[in-house]
Amino acid sequence: MRLKDDIAAFLVREFPQTKVTVEAVGGKAATVRHKIGTAELRPGGTVSGPVMMAVADVALYVAILGEIGLEALTVTTNLNINFLRKPSATHDIIGKCTLMKLGKKLVVGEVTIYSEGREEPVAHAVGTYSIPPRKES
Repeated sequence: MRLKDDIAAFLVREFPQTKVTVEAVGGKAATVRHKIGTAELRPGGTVSGPVMMAVADVALYVAILGEIGLEALTVTTNLNINFLRKPSATHDIIGKCTLMKLGKKLVVGEVTIYSEGREEPVAHAVGTYSIPPRKES
């Protein structure tokens, strides 16, 4: 529980603009949530692509932080997303990340994105993050 709380507090402190919250983290995985309201909708009454991309990006970041510690300068180097079906305009978006490769410099993970309450995913993303070199003390 402490790991989840530490990462959640870190996100609030370092990225106060994010609306994504941490549901679970550990075991090279993470689950995050983004509440959906009218600000997250695009014309046509569906969740916007940038919201789902943010969920994927934060899910990857949280899973990585769960493995390497609170390293603010870990950055996205690539993010590919496939939008699979229209998400609900009234249910939260859930991102479930699994890390596929955890190297010294690069991390690759995948995120399956759901509309809360639906079994079928609404999007799937694969991303790569760069880990900065550790500073010697």
